[in-house]
Amino acid sequence: DDARVLDLYAGSGSLGVESASRGARSVDLVEFDARASDVCQRNADLVNQSLGTKRVSVHRSKVESYLERAGESSVWDLVFLDPPYPLDEQALSAVLEKLAPHLDDAAVVVVERSSRSPEPAWPDALESFADKKYGETKLWFAEPA
Repeated sequence: DDARVLDLYAGSGSLGVESASRGARSVDLVEFDARASDVCQRNADLVNQSLGTKRVSVHRSKVESYLERAGESSVWDLVFLDPPYPLDEQALSAVLEKLAPHLDDAAVVVVERSSRSPEPAWPDALESFADKKYGETKLWFAEPA
């Protein structure tokens, strides 16, 4: 309830849209691919209409650019990262580094990757606290250190 949610590499935006339907205060969906971004926008429009308020915003942008432009007042409580599997570990680490200053003290970051991928290289500002494997998918959970 009342969380500020960020869904990076949003795809269809399903995680963010579900968060809004469960009471998130605001949701930012960030997706660079034009077709996927259009799907995000349609899904955001549907949930905003059903809630009677604009809680979900879509940003067609590269994740790195979006985080670089995020102002100091941009703070999130829950962040989902489901990057494309070809994204290398160094690029993911750079994204996590840019994300860290925008996290609430009690924030949770969830990274989804192939189960064959190594654990993300967490920046000093983030600390892993759990992981879960689902077939070919693995989730890692982190919080501010």
